Amino acid sequence: MAQVALKDVNKSFGKTHVIHDVDLEINKGEFVVFVGPSGCGKSTLLRLIAGLETLSSGEIVIADRPVMDLPPSKRGIAMVFQSYALYPHMTVFHNMAFSLDLQGFSKKEIRERVESAAKVLQMEHLLDRRPAALSGGQRQRVAIGRAIVRNPDVFLFDEPLSNLDAALRHETRVEIAKLHKQLDATTIYVTHDQVEAMTLADKIVVLKDGEVMQVGSPMELFNKPQNEFVAGFLGSPKMNFFEGALTGVSGGNAAFSGEGIVSKGVRLVSSEKDKGAAARLGIRPQHLAQDPKGTLAGKITLIERLGTETVVELLTDANTPFRFATPEMVDSELGDEMRFSFEASKAHLF
Repeated sequence: MAQVALKDVNKSFGKTHVIHDVDLEINKGEFVVFVGPSGCGKSTLLRLIAGLETLSSGEIVIADRPVMDLPPSKRGIAMVFQSYALYPHMTVFHNMAFSLDLQGFSKKEIRERVESAAKVLQMEHLLDRRPAALSGGQRQRVAIGRAIVRNPDVFLFDEPLSNLDAALRHETRVEIAKLHKQLDATTIYVTHDQVEAMTLADKIVVLKDGEVMQVGSPMELFNKPQNEFVAGFLGSPKMNFFEGALTGVSGGNAAFSGEGIVSKGVRLVSSEKDKGAAARLGIRPQHLAQDPKGTLAGKITLIERLGTETVVELLTDANTPFRFATPEMVDSELGDEMRFSFEASKAHLF
């Protein structure tokens, strides 16, 4: 039985329909990430689960209980926001203990729960400090600790790392991943950052305009996207797309010709296409290989040398921009022509 189930969930604000017929099951202990561009509805969906927004229609079940008529405090959830929302006049201990005190727990149990959470988060030495004396990362850990002490059925994270700098974001992301393994807690996490999604998730839910585009494991979505949106959204640098036509279709594979590219045995995402139909070939920058005899050619417009990786931006003769990414040094200059080949098994036809 799923720990969280969304059944035909819809949400409208006035005449604006923002969540469309979402059906989703989240199993006990899973780390599920809602990801998508700004305005896609991921935070609204999380707020519906939390009870901070009311459903327009549909059903939400948490731990076998329909929760549509329950307030947030009765849903068995704990939420960590983008804003830490700590009480500045309280110590770390009292920030973490506050919700337990309101629920009438004994002082002994409150202390045990707070100290246990502080130990998990390696912040026992911070319990007597106030938020003003903490770094951004430490404040975020307090916010997470405040959620842990409640021992919820489900943890909800709403872009918790957005306010941190890049180095601290990586550090805190690693901590959240370790914490999930320790607690084995059901977790729903919202982010627009695909790196967070790929590294943290057991299961990713990709959203666009309030609709679920695809659900699956990170590598399943990366290697077998079901549509062009998912293919273009996941991956850095973004997937390259080239216009052309199908020159043959056989089962789930097809041959493609366009922009100078000729390729056979490419995965056909839509099985409804016939020979001669227009199609777009998708190939990731990392899957291109320099090849003097390659059919894909382009002139260099920009070279980004990032240390661990070199990213080259190019233009085809048809003025289609594309990128090539490699861990090797690139011995070329702006305006030079480069030619590439690729394995058909790593490309996609949309």
